[in-house]
Amino acid sequence: MSSSIAFDSLAYVQKLKAAGVSEKQAVVHAEIFTKIIEDRLATKQDIYLLKRDIKELETSLKRDMKELEMRLTIRLGAMMTGGIIIVATLVKLL
Repeated sequence: MSSSIAFDSLAYVQKLKAAGVSEKQAVVHAEIFTKIIEDRLATKQDIYLLKRDIKELETSLKRDMKELEMRLTIRLGAMMTGGIIIVATLVKLL
């Protein structure tokens, strides 16, 4: 994921300090929060790329299913033809 999410860590630290948190704690808290945002949150670009990948997989899956459908149809036709030939042969012999 890309880290293009805007987070003003300086303003965050200042707000924490104004609320009574020590500067050292506020800085550490802002660093951890920034890392979490960069590592865990998806950007619009991340979501766009994921949607594109899903669409490509969907297209590939549909193509594979059509190919499988055709192979199964051919196999079923061959089995039915073989069955008809066997039955016709048995009818002639008996």
